[in-house]
Amino acid sequence: MARSDEAAAFFFAVYAAVQEIPPGKVTSYAHIARLVGTPQRPRQVGVCLKHLPVDPGARYNHDNVPWQRVINAKGVISPRSQPSGARNQAQALEAEGVTVGRSALGELTVDFADYGWFPRSLPSAESDGEDSEDSDGDET
Repeated sequence: MARSDEAAAFFFAVYAAVQEIPPGKVTSYAHIARLVGTPQRPRQVGVCLKHLPVDPGARYNHDNVPWQRVINAKGVISPRSQPSGARNQAQALEAEGVTVGRSALGELTVDFADYGWFPRSLPSAESDGEDSEDSDGDET
């Protein structure tokens, strides 16, 4: 899919931010949007991850961007167009030691209190003197 330079920059910013989520942690689409400077675009973060290349030759791809670590703001693994998509994401998280539960509605869930990652800024921005820890545990 052809992208404008602006769209490509956004995709790359999202992918680079997702790469900073530590193993065994999860964050929300909204938090990634905030970290890359576009808090009004959480759905577009999901679009970026949906279009993550599987080609291992691509700069950012399914193998080097831990897409499974991004879930919705309610702690739910978002449903996919393919029925096995959410289950695949849950299995990838469980392989990292994340406990995935089920809500009363049968949704696959992760407890942000145990596994959430919500820094004020990306760890890579620490060199700029920004505080990367979020003391209030904001989960958006």
